[in-house]
Amino acid sequence: MASADEPLTSAGYIKHHLTNLTYGQHPDGSWGFAHSAEEAAEMGFMSLHVDSMAWSIGLGVIFLALFRRAASRATAGVPGNWQNFVEIIVEFIDDTTESIFNHKNDLIAPLALTIFVWVFLMNLMDLVPVDWVPELAKLFGIHYMKIVPSTDPNITMAMALSVFALILYYSIKCKGVGGFLAELSFHPFPSKLLVPVNFVLEFVTLIAKPLSLGLRLFGNLYAGEMIFVLIALMFSAGIVFAMAGGVFQFVWAAFHLIVITLQAFVFAVLTIVYLAQAHDTDEH
Repeated sequence: MASADEPLTSAGYIKHHLTNLTYGQHPDGSWGFAHSAEEAAEMGFMSLHVDSMAWSIGLGVIFLALFRRAASRATAGVPGNWQNFVEIIVEFIDDTTESIFNHKNDLIAPLALTIFVWVFLMNLMDLVPVDWVPELAKLFGIHYMKIVPSTDPNITMAMALSVFALILYYSIKCKGVGGFLAELSFHPFPSKLLVPVNFVLEFVTLIAKPLSLGLRLFGNLYAGEMIFVLIALMFSAGIVFAMAGGVFQFVWAAFHLIVITLQAFVFAVLTIVYLAQAHDTDEH
């Protein structure tokens, strides 16, 4: 597996924690794991962030297993604590979907539920102390390990582009190719002379949807991870800084719990809003 010999400096520590376990093509044409942050960057497009992929898939499997367990053990009698918890989440997302999405589509609520829970679980990994899993991974010869998939723009943009594909699909399905192009060409100004202006404005608005989904999630979680890494540095700066770091870490974790929940909710709600707009066939 990958190995690394980063200097034990603040800059080296930060760089190490912000580097993914990367597998890809080396400049000499061979394939393998990157041994440094610089080598990972050189791989460019021909690379795979193995840790982000593994953690995101693993958390998705955990989500499916936990909710399947609740569904398989659901009872009409007195429900257990786990069934109660799952029902609260399902009802919350269902009510949110009904308040925003006024069309008939049985996919939207389950999609929003999946996005909310999956993104929340990925964000939740940010509360695991930054050194625990990487240090454990080192015992198995893995010297890079990022465990928060939503701090990787490859993951957040992949989810955003998946939603964007659904936006395009339902826009064309519900409005037709002509209706979709007309929406891009005659809004906000109905004049035919302003079609080029309308198209530029609407095209930018359309492209902004996946960017707002993916980059907002990435930016907020990446900033949160960076703060946790900076706080972790305080534990090696003497007992006074270590005690202050403990306080800061607790306070930031408590605040960040709100952030990770809110970001999962925002991603789910924006997905519902954008798909509602895709289904909307009203004339402008």
